[in-house]
Amino acid sequence: MSEASYPELRGEHPLDGLNTLGLSARAAHFMRLTREADLAPALALAAQRGWPVSLLGGGSNLILAPYQDGLVLQPGFSDCELTPRADGSVEVRVAAGHDWHALVMAMAVRGLWGLENLALIPGQCGAAPIQNIGAYGVELAEVLEAVELRHLDDGRAETLSVEECAFGYRDSLFKGELAGRVMITHLRLRLSTRSRPRLDYGDLGQRVGKAPTPRDVAEAVCAIRREKLPDPGELANAGSFFKNPLVSAAQAEALIDDHPAMPHFAQPDGRVKLAAGWLIDQCGLKGWREGPFGVHERQALVLVHHGGGDARGLLAFAERVAERVRSRFGVELEREPRLMGRFD
Repeated sequence: MSEASYPELRGEHPLDGLNTLGLSARAAHFMRLTREADLAPALALAAQRGWPVSLLGGGSNLILAPYQDGLVLQPGFSDCELTPRADGSVEVRVAAGHDWHALVMAMAVRGLWGLENLALIPGQCGAAPIQNIGAYGVELAEVLEAVELRHLDDGRAETLSVEECAFGYRDSLFKGELAGRVMITHLRLRLSTRSRPRLDYGDLGQRVGKAPTPRDVAEAVCAIRREKLPDPGELANAGSFFKNPLVSAAQAEALIDDHPAMPHFAQPDGRVKLAAGWLIDQCGLKGWREGPFGVHERQALVLVHHGGGDARGLLAFAERVAERVRSRFGVELEREPRLMGRFD
């Protein structure tokens, strides 16, 4: 079949509005999939033309290089099905193209517990397992039962249990062995009708009443996030740009001796998690700006794009931030958003 047989196919397609960092980029070929069934013919066309295939969701945890080779696919299917269970839980099967925050709020309004602490995280549901999204003391892995996916080499379907996804802190199998090899098509979540609020993170518990509903918690989380974090629709950003670093207990002890106020969190494996935002702030970088890029004035963990910059400039700016932290604390910061595409 000719390319004309694919009306959704776009050549030299701009991606500027499809990433929350607002970086200018274009795809050699682009197709938005409105049904899961559209994936097989898209993969067949790419194989016929010799195009590499890459995936673009909501573009919220992504740094787009100026050019994307081959065929960029964006899941656009957004079905959602709820199945009650006898034990009081509800299975939610949701498609990759469904907006994550919309799902969280819809479940909270229904009185279902489990997702409310993850409100206002930008992006599509299909991207959520890739970095095991987490916020306010909750990670996706705690409510996820399985991930349905398709392999990009032959289109075959597979379902992975939560144990098979190898989740860690901002990490998963989809950032490792399966990176660039599969498309996540659906998530299976296990939510509960029974009250189980998680309010022990920060001042979240002070924001809600004694018997909050899931909606109360979700709205409190939204309020906190809006106070601290910039809206990507108003100031381009990718949320947290650096992971909170994990250091040895010995290194943490030495740092705390020198900096008693340093936030630190012991981990089950004996390491200690530090707050990347605090480290950056202590270097005097909150609100710092160089050209089109800067450190957000209220949350040092967020790098922002004021317009006119590109991916290469952003990476250079991020390295200067990381070098300041490295020089003062001897701690390495690891970038959270992944880089996609090429520069030349």
